[in-house]
Parts: sequence; C-alpha cells; structure tokens
Amino acid sequence: MADEIGVEVQDLSVWYGKQVALEGVSLSAMRGQILGVIGPSNSGKTSLLKCINRTLDFIPKARVEGRVFVEGMNVALVKDVQSLRRKVGMVFPLPVGLPLSVYDNVAYAPRMAGIRRRVVLDELVERCLKQAALWDEVKDRLEMLGTKLSGGQQQRLTIARALSHEPEILCLDEFSIAVDPVTTMRIEDALTDLKRDITIILVTNLVQQARRLADRVAFINKGKLVEIDDTAVIFGETPRERLTFDYVRGNFG
Repeated sequence: MADEIGVEVQDLSVWYGKQVALEGVSLSAMRGQILGVIGPSNSGKTSLLKCINRTLDFIPKARVEGRVFVEGMNVALVKDVQSLRRKVGMVFPLPVGLPLSVYDNVAYAPRMAGIRRRVVLDELVERCLKQAALWDEVKDRLEMLGTKLSGGQQQRLTIARALSHEPEILCLDEFSIAVDPVTTMRIEDALTDLKRDITIILVTNLVQQARRLADRVAFINKGKLVEIDDTAVIFGETPRERLTFDYVRGNFG
C-alpha cells in the first residue's frame, strides 16, 4: 500500500491578493505513510493543507494555480466539495469542539450522512475515540459536553470527529501546539497505528516530531519546496540542500 499515492500536488502556487504563499510546489504523500511537512512559520504549510480539501475556497482573495489530486481525483474539478471534505479529514491547531456531548461530537457527521441506528453509531463512536486515544478517558462520560474536556482531550476529540467521516486522507496542522507532551505522545502513537489504513500529512514546526513520526519529510521555506525525501535522508548528514541541513539542526527557524 505504501507505494500508492494518496495525495499528489503538481506545481502548486497560492496567492492571497498579491502576497505569494506557495510557489511551484510539487510533492506526493503515499498511502500507508506519514508525510511530515516542516518549515518556519508563514512558509505556506497551512496553505498547502487548505488546497487539499479546498477550504481555501473560503478566502475571497485567495488564488490557486497548479493541480492537487486526492486518490487520483483532481480536487479543482470536484463539484460536490462536501464529499471531498469528508474524504480529507482536517485537524487544525486549536480544537474547536461542537457545543454537544462527547458522543454527539463524534456521531454528528455520520448522522448527517444518514446513519441513524444506535448500535451502528455506538460502534463508530467507540472506534473513533479509541483511534484518537481518548476512549479510556471518556467512556463513562460520553454525555458530558465536549467543551468541558481538557485542552488535550478536546484536541483528541477533534481528531475522533475527523475520523468519523472515515477519511482516506488525514491532515493535521500543528496539533501539538494545544496539548501537553504526554497527550502529544498518545496522539503520535495513535497516528502510527492509523497510517496503516490512510494517508497522513502532518504539518509541524517541531522538527523532532517529524523525525519521530514521518516516513518522508518535505521542507518548505518561504513558499518554496526546498527538499522532500525519506526522513533518514532529511535528518541525516547529507540532505541534498544545505538549507535543509541548517533548518533541521536549528540554525534558523
């Protein structure tokens, strides 16, 4: 499975008005792997994720050139954008829980998709919470408001909610900003298990997190792809670009 392309980006450029966010980026993320995307703040990493599920559509001044394929499908040609966003689960830095119970946070999307049988919803909620490493902490209080959970628990609830769509792609944008180190480790363990079944793209400013988790790493700087390669190469002594060497060793950032 790991040699199958889950997401392919071809010569992607993004502008916000006259400001260039990405310039000519081409890369691929493989099924069964985690692609880590690293680079300084404001280098265009989040813009890349927003192109994958077309949430960039919500920004009036945004303009996109190039092509993005999800499971072989050109996202620019998708008419049912909601179906695309179900296929691509997104988790952003700060958890945004729905003002619903823990159970209903996870069951919301499946219900909207027409699933009504309680036994099916029960199984789905339990599975997603387990995949997000949250089940053991909330299984006895599923009727509690999700917004009453701790920050780290809300972050994992957001992941569970993204998984409830049964996505083929999971994009995470700086999830560890909102959580403590122990919770980060739990999520990282969960992601390692999840990558067996889906494509994961992990945007992170924490280069050591990319080193721990990613199978391949893309380094983006000032909107341009500097280098993409196996993690061992990016963090080894001989990445292709000196800029990569300097960044992963903390010489700038």
